[in-house]
Order: sequence, then C-alpha cells, then structure tokens
Amino acid sequence: MTLTLSRREARRIALTAQGFGRSRRSRPGAAALRAVAERLGLFQIDSVNVLTRAHYLPAFARLGGYDRTLLERDAWGPRRHRRLFEYWAHEASLLPLELHPLLRWRMDRAARGETGYRRLRRFAGEDRVAAMAVLERITAEGPLTAADFENGASRGGWWEWSDTKHALEWLFWSGRITTATRRGSFARVYDLPERVLPPAVLALPTPTIEEAQAALVERAARALGVATAADLRDYFRLRPEEGDHAIVTLVEAGVLLPARVEGWSQRAWLHRDATAPRRVRGAALIAPFDPLVWERGRTERLFGFRYRIEIYVPQERRQHGYYVLPFLLDEALVARVDLKADRVARVLVARRVTLEPGAPPDTMPRLLIELDRMAAWLGLERAVLGEVVDGLRGGGET
Repeated sequence: MTLTLSRREARRIALTAQGFGRSRRSRPGAAALRAVAERLGLFQIDSVNVLTRAHYLPAFARLGGYDRTLLERDAWGPRRHRRLFEYWAHEASLLPLELHPLLRWRMDRAARGETGYRRLRRFAGEDRVAAMAVLERITAEGPLTAADFENGASRGGWWEWSDTKHALEWLFWSGRITTATRRGSFARVYDLPERVLPPAVLALPTPTIEEAQAALVERAARALGVATAADLRDYFRLRPEEGDHAIVTLVEAGVLLPARVEGWSQRAWLHRDATAPRRVRGAALIAPFDPLVWERGRTERLFGFRYRIEIYVPQERRQHGYYVLPFLLDEALVARVDLKADRVARVLVARRVTLEPGAPPDTMPRLLIELDRMAAWLGLERAVLGEVVDGLRGGGET
C-alpha cells in the first residue's frame, strides 16, 4: 500500500524528524546536545567563519543558546569525553561514535584507492611509501598538523595542497589516522585512532558492507522522515549501487513505507517511526549546511524555496548576500538573512534581509528575537539590522 501525503504533511514530517517544533530549554546541556547529534547523525564541518563555524549552527537552530564548549569537548576533548569523531560522511563531518563501524567499509575502499578524490588515490599505489613515512612519523612523535612536516603546510585552497597534506588526507580517509583536535585557524591535528577514540568504539564489531549501508540509509530515513531514494543516498553520500539495495532491504523489513507526496515526481519513502503533527511552531535561523536545507532540490520540493549559497559568486552578482541563512518560521522558510559576526565591534550584523513573497506580518518581529538570541549566544553585545528587502521587489536568484 502506498501512502499519499500532501506537501504540508510532508513538510511537518520532515521538520519533526529534524527536531524542530520542540520547546527550547533556557540552558540546554550536554544531554540535549547529544540528542541532537543522535537525531541528525552528523554535523557538517565547513571552514567559513564569517558568522561561526558551520558545525555549531544546527544545534543552535534546534536548542537555542547551548554552550559551544560542550560540542568541542565531545568532538576534540580528552578520549574519555569523546562522543563524536571526524570523517567524510555527507562532507567532512562530526559523527556520533557509534557510526564508526558503519563507515569502515568506506575507509577500506579508500585504503585500496577505490574511493576518494583522484589526487588522494595515488597514495594507495605508486606513492604509498611516502604516505607510510608520514604515518610512521605520527606514530613515533604523536599528534601533528600538516605544518609540522617540512613543506607540509597548505599553501592555499584544496588545489594548492602540498604532497604531505594530500598524504595526510589519504591516511585520514582510509582510517589510519583521525583528528585529535583542531588548532589555530581550525587546522586538523592528526593522530592514530587508538590514541584518540575510546577503545570500546574501536572494539565494536564491523558489520558487512551491506549491513552498514542499510544502517546508514535507515539513519538517513529517520533523520529526514520522508524522502526520495536520492535524498536517502545523499545524506551519507552513497552511490546508487551502495544505497538502492539498502532501500530494498529496509522496505522488505517494513522500516521504509512507500509514499507519494503531492507535487513530487519521484516516489517517496516514509520511515515507519515518522510522525506528522497537526502543526509545527517555532523560529530558527538555518545554516547553509544544515541537513534541513543542504540538498537544495529537496528544499525546493518541501518548502517551495529555491536556495543557493553565494559565497563563490562575485560580489556584484550576488542577489541575497555572502553568507545567507534561511529563516524558518513555524512551517515555512519566510526570509533570507545575510549575517556577519563583527567581532571587533561586538555586533551581529544582518546586512540584508530578503522577505519571501507571502511572509507573514510577524516575520520581522520574530526574526529580531532570533537575531538577539544568536548575538547573545555568540558573545556579541547586540544585533544590528541593515537593509530589508521585500522579496516581491527584490529580484531573482543565482
């Protein structure tokens, strides 16, 4: 039997699955933060710091003003406190430790040169000796950054990485090293997994590839609520041949239920534990790399909201700004806010707010509340509002 859902029902299911619509505590603690990490399955990492690092923002959107040092302790603190580890999942991500066994097949494939960026794969073959020399030095000396190696520091972006940095990233991708901590301008400090991760995690049994991929798809389905096959695969960046068999397995087990969503051209899958409340209330600023919106096609299908990040667009061609966060109000994305933390002046600057067509009258008052909350969370004195543009007159998008 195929369930039929309206787009509004699908939207409520997705928002609830993502942890929205819940009342916020005045001081969310470590347990609340870990519950968000468990619900989402990962926090995507990104280097842009015009507001704050991307991995901090999804928990703030769902919890409010939590203590960011709690996340740092879970991710990079002493081994006994670790609850998260870094690896390539959606992109570079912080993941709950229990997902480590589910990604070992990806580490093994990277070790054989079967996956990963082309420039890294050579270290599984002709340049393996060089990579092993890097590994031996970390084994002997302990935690190191790329800059600790002679000529090892990056000279710029990805395409200007040194050979040593590429070797380190191949070792990271293949699971031979992991992130011990972050230093300076957020540079990875690499070390051996057995010196970083709790022994109990490394001792967890390794599932078969098929079992691991099915578990990842189930995680994605639980986090998304309702999704197409492409949405489910995208969550942990699975290829069709890696994700589609898992969907079949989960359908046969009754974990995924076939569904059709109004306006969607593709079949959808509903997680059996997904719930559809009568309404979802709340307000939140959503980061560009939040799983609610990171798959732009899904965002458009769910919300009728076409979203593109314009960081790499020349300034004169940007429509909405450099680092734009959608503003979620109840069940709709109603505005786009170009944000910058001015740490010298100690203010949060909303350089431009673009209201969506049909944004309700209370959009700006509720947005100002969220801006004040974010400013306080970031340790800034106040929020400053710049230009406000009505989306009906504000032009198109990139």
